[in-house]
Amino acid sequence: MEIEFKFLIPPHRLDGVQAAMQQGHYTARRMEAHYFDTPEGDLARQGIAWRVRNEGGAWVQTVKTMGAGPLAREEHNADLPRPADPAAVPQPDPALHAGSAAGQQLARALAHAKASPVETYGTEFERVAREIPFEGEGAMEVALDTGRVVAHRGTAEEASAPICELELELKDGPVSALVDAARAWAATHGLVLSTLSKAERGERLRAGGPAGPAAKATPLRAKKDRLPSGQHLQRAVVGNCLEQIMANASEMAQGHGTEKHVHQLRVGIRRLRTVLRELDGLAPGRFDPAWEAPLRTVFRRLGELRDSGHVMETMDAQLRQAGGPEVELDPTAPASPAGIVSDGAFQAVLIALMGFTVAQDGAPSAPPAPQALDADGTRRALRKALRKLHRGIGKDIASFSALPAERQHRVRKRIKRLRYLTEFLAPALEGQGRKFLKRLAPAQAALGRLHDEQVADGLYRQRAAQHPQAWFAVGWLAARRKHTLEDCQRALRRIGDGPEVRKGAFQ
Repeated sequence: MEIEFKFLIPPHRLDGVQAAMQQGHYTARRMEAHYFDTPEGDLARQGIAWRVRNEGGAWVQTVKTMGAGPLAREEHNADLPRPADPAAVPQPDPALHAGSAAGQQLARALAHAKASPVETYGTEFERVAREIPFEGEGAMEVALDTGRVVAHRGTAEEASAPICELELELKDGPVSALVDAARAWAATHGLVLSTLSKAERGERLRAGGPAGPAAKATPLRAKKDRLPSGQHLQRAVVGNCLEQIMANASEMAQGHGTEKHVHQLRVGIRRLRTVLRELDGLAPGRFDPAWEAPLRTVFRRLGELRDSGHVMETMDAQLRQAGGPEVELDPTAPASPAGIVSDGAFQAVLIALMGFTVAQDGAPSAPPAPQALDADGTRRALRKALRKLHRGIGKDIASFSALPAERQHRVRKRIKRLRYLTEFLAPALEGQGRKFLKRLAPAQAALGRLHDEQVADGLYRQRAAQHPQAWFAVGWLAARRKHTLEDCQRALRRIGDGPEVRKGAFQ
């Protein structure tokens, strides 16, 4: 199991990182890797990277697969004999990975493939590496890679992207020591976390573009419809949230962020904040209260970016369709998505959360919480949390249209929390859980439209001081308000009974 942090290095910070890498004994090697997959991309679809790499004259074959959580990956390496022709690239042999967890996943993927693997893309970079001991026990390897990812090498379609990244890999010792070191390096050098591997970047270049799609939430993996309990459930759900958060934040840090990446990152952060709020009682004291403030700040800044961009563009388009005048957009330059996610406090929290998800030798990276709930206690606590959220929404349904905007927004937030908690616990719910989510979706959509119109109303009122034509938009939104509120009221009344947790759903 490979446990490592990978960081992007801002160009203006590279000199400082290079100087830090040369403060002790280090090695420098030229690396040239060749990646293999089937023409249909069977390995990439399953998160498998298979390569042969020339490491300073020695050839090594490696397979990497997805591990448990965003910080860990399964990896297996095997030495290859040097080819007789120095210019030749040895062909990979899956049998060299027999007996390893990653090798088993590779064998299964190749067994179901319709075609044999071929070389797909590669990397060329210089690696400077140091092994640094921790103050207590253990050590980490720090590796600085600078070079390029290249696809369609040697052809007219050749395309490349730069590599400038730092990896901190745990060699021995506690995960907490690696987390502390990662936070120190990130703070000192302004580093930005990325879970986007060289293999993923190569796949995208091969496909014709450097950017990937926005990552949506995925279901929580469960064994035979049973979920872990207590602190183990906390760790699993935090890891699930981080998969979505890190996938979108990594794209944004590379400068590829779109409105969809911003939206899905906000969804991921809201899901995570729901976990920190609703699952804290499963093992009190495991969640650090200091995580909340940076998460809330980045969530708010991303919301402002979305409001001034996507929401206002959508409203302006609807306004023109209604025959209204064109209202000039706010000339103020919006914040950079990359700048928002690069915030030092946010990066420190992400590092801590990624460390939180890792277990070593079957034990959590932090000491077990003595007050952690067992299976029955977990079921009772989560049943109570679901019912409380459902009751809180129900109290405001009858009078929703007359509620102040702040109360209406609170109902919307409760609906989101109830939805996310229901999704997390889907394997543990009675059969009506999926139907409940379908009933909840229209209410969330209707309240989302109401919120966007309320945001737009405030922004149009601000514009009206300089652009009087914005008052038409204010009046147009006021005329829509009654219809929008009626849609919300109808959708809320259709929510019905809440979900219930099955007996024996936790282990």
